[in-house]
Amino acid sequence: MSAPLSAPSAAPKTKDRGPASKEDTQTDFSTMDILSGTPAPTTAIDSCMDEGFALNSGLKVIGCGVMLVGGEAFRWRPWAKPGRKEGTIGSGGTGDDNKGVSSQGGKIKNERGQFEVDRQVWGVLDLVWPKPDLLVLGTGPSIAPVSPETRRHLSELGIRLEVQDTRNAAAQFNLLATERGVQQVVAALVPIGWKEGR
Repeated sequence: MSAPLSAPSAAPKTKDRGPASKEDTQTDFSTMDILSGTPAPTTAIDSCMDEGFALNSGLKVIGCGVMLVGGEAFRWRPWAKPGRKEGTIGSGGTGDDNKGVSSQGGKIKNERGQFEVDRQVWGVLDLVWPKPDLLVLGTGPSIAPVSPETRRHLSELGIRLEVQDTRNAAAQFNLLATERGVQQVVAALVPIGWKEGR
């Protein structure tokens, strides 16, 4: 026969779980944060919105994606066909609506569901010198594999690629750009409200 269950014990009277410490010093963990004095880059992402991004500098990029290169923010529309202009959210431009960014005129995924865009959308990366070491790519609301052609082009530029959904890519860019600097790490982010054109 088993012993009857007793009522739960009362909460402890103190939070002290052992003998009193005789040490005169305690570890101050805030002094161990080596990045605490390092300011976040002005191109750090403060928030990801359905239709764009808010940056640490106070800049809001609405109605498109963003490419963050060398401490600068560029409007980025990888879904647009080369030479075609699209309006911004609320302006009645082709393919844009108020429930997230979408484009009927272009796509960012091929027939296999891989992220594949025209080589021209990487134009800033073709021109920048010195080349960054790493590109953090945010593929929208969910992660998408990158096509071999896109990987090959970025590899030819000498840039390594890290692919994530946009929220995680923005967080990773913020961390890596603070640690390594905005010259070494760049980001290309599709808005989280992106809807593939039909």
